[in-house]
Amino acid sequence: MAHRKTRASGDRWIVFILGIYWILLLKCGCFASWMYLGVASLAGSLHDSSCNEVPGLVHQQLQVCKDNPQSLMCISEGAKRGILECQSQFRFERWNCTTQKNYTVFGPILRKGWSTRETAFVYAVLSAGVVHSVTQACSVGNLTDCSCDMSRYGEADVEGWKWGGCSDNVNYGLWFSKTFVDAPETVASQNGKNVRNLMNLHNNEVGRKVVEKLMSKKCRCHGVSGSCAVKTCWRGLPAFKDIGQSLKSFYETSVRLAGRSKQKLRRKEKSKRRVPISTEELVYLSKSPNYCKHNPTRGILGTTGRVCNRTSEGPEGCNLLCCGRGYNTQVVKHVERCHCKFHYCCYVECKSCATMVDIHTCK
Repeated sequence: MAHRKTRASGDRWIVFILGIYWILLLKCGCFASWMYLGVASLAGSLHDSSCNEVPGLVHQQLQVCKDNPQSLMCISEGAKRGILECQSQFRFERWNCTTQKNYTVFGPILRKGWSTRETAFVYAVLSAGVVHSVTQACSVGNLTDCSCDMSRYGEADVEGWKWGGCSDNVNYGLWFSKTFVDAPETVASQNGKNVRNLMNLHNNEVGRKVVEKLMSKKCRCHGVSGSCAVKTCWRGLPAFKDIGQSLKSFYETSVRLAGRSKQKLRRKEKSKRRVPISTEELVYLSKSPNYCKHNPTRGILGTTGRVCNRTSEGPEGCNLLCCGRGYNTQVVKHVERCHCKFHYCCYVECKSCATMVDIHTCK
């Protein structure tokens, strides 16, 4: 009896702690997101997790996850790919796609009041990451609900090639991403649509469309002595870095929205209000903040201490990255193996070569 009371008391204590955690999370303007799966995957802490243990999932997402438990790892992998590609594309920018090791993932970048170009890119690249990961999982048989795409198998073309092999099932990846990734915005819009929901849904779709557009035809020759009498072709996924580069170009030309419309997206620029917004345009609501200076209340790290390139005129150059504050130069000794020789038998002997390297960091 005493054991039951102790256990019940412990359960109430856990519920109390979780309640306090969520209250603090809401007070700070933060929220949990499925994107946290990418951070957990990077940390290697997701192997034994279940759907119910992931914070921030809405009912529709939980249902998708429960219907196909293997999908949790695919979603996690997709989020990880999106985060890593974001960091790769912005590694030389003032905002370098920094993530936090908590459920908010990107901190204030995804906060309700922030709807910048960076927010748009994050939604698009993570949506694309889920499409890419799920599609790939279908092709290798890691998901029970799908397989590779055999819909055009055996069809011949006038150019002498025919569809064969096993195409990547991008249609399933697109459907899965739309069903899972769009769910939080769909739920929020049920309480009354707002332009932020429409913006996020649009940017999610931009990410998906990029994957679909970059699908490529891959072929293999068949014939005597490599004559290529017959070519067998299939559709394959693009490298994710190509998706990231395409989305980065959309980021550079992203469209600012008028903030009052709740029914459809409209350009802020009055002279172009009638021009429809395409799925090759990322959209945002507010200007980006100043990422130059450290601002802990807004979650901005600043650029002090960032390594820059003294001779570059691009975004990684010391003048731009350091925001005109100047830079410090440090001479660092770099030691590496050199002049290696193979001795019979069987070892390699190397010397150590030291070079002095100038490292420039922003003030």
